[in-house]
Order: sequence, then structure tokens, then C-alpha cells
Amino acid sequence: MTDKIYLDQAISDLETILDLVRWSVSRFNDADLFFGHGTDNAWDEAVTLVMHALHLPQDLAQYTGDSLFSARLTRSERQKVAELVLKRVQTRLPLPYLTHQAWFCGYPFYVDERVLIPRSPFAELIQQQFAPYVSEPKAIMDLCTGGGCIAIALAHAFPDAYVDALDISTDALEVAQLNIQEHGLEERVIAIESDVFSGITNQKYDLIVSNPPYVDAEDMDDLPAEFQHEPALALAAGEDGLDLVEQILKQAAKFLNDDGWLFVEVGNSMVHFDTRFPGLEVEWISFENGGDGVFAVAQQQLKEYWEQQ
Repeated sequence: MTDKIYLDQAISDLETILDLVRWSVSRFNDADLFFGHGTDNAWDEAVTLVMHALHLPQDLAQYTGDSLFSARLTRSERQKVAELVLKRVQTRLPLPYLTHQAWFCGYPFYVDERVLIPRSPFAELIQQQFAPYVSEPKAIMDLCTGGGCIAIALAHAFPDAYVDALDISTDALEVAQLNIQEHGLEERVIAIESDVFSGITNQKYDLIVSNPPYVDAEDMDDLPAEFQHEPALALAAGEDGLDLVEQILKQAAKFLNDDGWLFVEVGNSMVHFDTRFPGLEVEWISFENGGDGVFAVAQQQLKEYWEQQ
């Protein structure tokens, strides 16, 4: 059956929100889409898409119950939903690139194909204010900030701190600046063009957080089509995924205060970590809400390690 036939049938035969959600789930499953950019299954993806297309809050159903799904739609509304569903299927674009909205740490952010879609387990650490590692940090760096989601969430979590948001990509920094302005944080979150730490001189930080490119060569070759739409600059990091991480680890100590901490996400490349950095003692974080591949290391530990190399 052609896409046009699917589209025409959806517009003419379907009536309610539930009809459109069910139809969307069927189309997604039939196309064997990959989910992992805000949702992890076809139903949640479909609900998110339909509610966005209808300009309804994502959490409206919890207040209205099942009655919401029995609401009938106009023909133009059905067409808008159906066209968006088919675009998701045909292009394999992750849904947040179609809606230009992603959620992180409970906050909405603008996203497009200039930046990664936020999905880091750092959200849990931010919500816990990085306890027990730091207490009320005043100076924070978000290294490889992308669209600025982590930096902005950090600023919300620590209202007395300022956050420098560094990235090498001017395109990504344009998106970050949009989000900084949208959250009204121009005075406390500063977007800085920087190749690793090159954009910083004498500043020291209580906390440095980094979600750098860390996908190794093998995983890059196996990424689902949805990930191919994200900027490769923000994903690929050499044969073992740790090329940029090594630069960060070698330089971070001089930008940290004596009691400062560095947190870095390396994802699946954590399996290569001990081989790449033998003898470096870090603390791997356990997450209650899922996710792994994030380590913490103190300034003194970093300093001593590299002095011995």
C-alpha cells in the first residue's frame, strides 16, 4: 500500500485521537522505526507526536483520563497528524527534529539537526545536585554543551552559580544561545566557542561536566538510521571512542579548584577505559533511572595521575 493511500485512508476513515494514535503505532511498527530520542516505544512516540500536532500538552491525559482519547478531530487536524506520521516514517528523522522540542531534566528545549537530542543520564545527577561530590558550586563548566540543555539544567539546579557552556561548533552554540534566552539565563549561562578548553584562560571551576563525543568506530557503523541525522561531530571519537576524553582528562585538572570534580559521560566506550587509562581511579556512577557510562574523578586524583605518566 502506498503512502498516499495510507494518508487518504487516515484522513477519511479515522475520527478520534485514539484512532490516530493507534494508526500511528501501526505505521511505526510496520516501518520498524528506532525509538530512543525521548521515547523508547511506538505508543509513547505516537502519543507525543499526536499531542504536538494538535497543540495539546503532553501530560493532558493524566488530568482528563481516557475521555481525551475519544475526542473527535476535524479533517484538517487528521491531515496534519497523518502527514507528520508519514514524514517520521519516510525520513527516519527523530521526532524531536520534527517537533523542534525535546525535554531534559523536566525542562523543554529547542532542538534541530545542528545539535544532539538530549538523553543523558546526567539528568539524574543534576536533579540530585551532584551530591555528595560537590556542595553549592559557584563556578560550573559544561564542556561540549551542544544545544545547552545540560548547562541550562545546571543553572536551574544551582541558582547561585554561573555556568560556562563550551562547544567547538558554532552551529551548536547558536542553538544553545536560543535556549539560554528562552530560559532567561543570559546573565548566568555563557556560550563560549572552544576547542576543548582553548576558549578558557585562567578561570577555575568547582564542577566540570562533559558529555563529549564518545561513539567508537564499530558503534558508528552500526547506528540506526535515526542517529545518522545527528551531527557526526557530536558522536564520533576515534577507534575506541575516547580520543576527546583523553584530551579532557589531560587538561581538566588545571581548570578545577583543588576540591573540584570532573564528571564525564563515555557511554558504551567505558569498556575501553581501563585499557586507555591504566591505573586511573575513577568512580563509575550508578543510576536509579537507567543509564551508565558516567564517571567522576577529583581534581587531585587527575593531577597525581598525569604527574606519574
